[in-house]
Amino acid sequence: MSAYLLRRLWQMVPTLIGVVLLVWLLFKYFGADPAVILGGLNATQEQIAAIRQQLGLDQAWYVQLGIYLKQIVTFDWGRSWATNEAVSNLFATRLPATLTVMVPILILDTLLSIPVALGVAYVRGSLTDRTLMIVTTVALSISFLVYIIVGQYLFGFQLGWFPVQGWSDSTWTNLTTFVPLPVLLAVLVGISPQTRLYRSFFLDELGHDYVRTARAKGMKEDTVLFKHVLRNAMIPILTNVGYSLPGIFVGSFLIEVFFSIPGLGREVLLAVNRSDYPVIQAVTVYLAMLTMLINLATDLLYKVVDPRVVLK
Repeated sequence: MSAYLLRRLWQMVPTLIGVVLLVWLLFKYFGADPAVILGGLNATQEQIAAIRQQLGLDQAWYVQLGIYLKQIVTFDWGRSWATNEAVSNLFATRLPATLTVMVPILILDTLLSIPVALGVAYVRGSLTDRTLMIVTTVALSISFLVYIIVGQYLFGFQLGWFPVQGWSDSTWTNLTTFVPLPVLLAVLVGISPQTRLYRSFFLDELGHDYVRTARAKGMKEDTVLFKHVLRNAMIPILTNVGYSLPGIFVGSFLIEVFFSIPGLGREVLLAVNRSDYPVIQAVTVYLAMLTMLINLATDLLYKVVDPRVVLK
């Protein structure tokens, strides 16, 4: 296990270097001139030159690349060009709000879709199965923006069950007051594709010989489903959860904008609108690192779920 872990971590290095270089090249040679953006429409050439010198953009490309690599290694991305706030402080103060929304979505999405998918797989071909497949298909056909607009109008303005905007310094207040509505809408959107996908995993396992053998031996159906079918289907389920984590993180950006949640996602979208390169670069690199670490953790969980898995 230790050798496998060290080898995987070592293999991440060239991948991360490739991502870092790609991000730097895109912002260096394909993005707009940051000095012109910061200077504004009325800036003179002397002011733009002064801004370029202040940002270090007048130096040779290899010097700029060295500064960029140093920022990554030291986790010091400087300050936001738009707000002059330290990027490290921006992450520290905005990330908790994003996690407050993202973690409940991930937990509820997984815990609800697995038993529902297992249940409809067990009654495959029945009216319940067909009805649920129709409902999930319709749900997949509707944009998330529609869910947000209808959910805010119905649950917020008409019924008054939840506030449609707001945030506080108390985590408990956020979880009980401001988070339920966006989490509810996100779970309604996410549970449909997950249910259909997990149903296919369970149907594949139910068709194997070991299931027929277990039933022939007189095992209870609950034992067959939860001890054998569910356990053997956990590897593709873990794979899907691992791949969906970055997507949930990015998807929370849209939620934060429409519900005025002061999270990292809203700051990223504001940074894109302002061409705030330090913030965008930091988020891009960290998201790539997060994705690689999630993939590694998923591979390690394979061994926990199924001891027959050999990590090579």
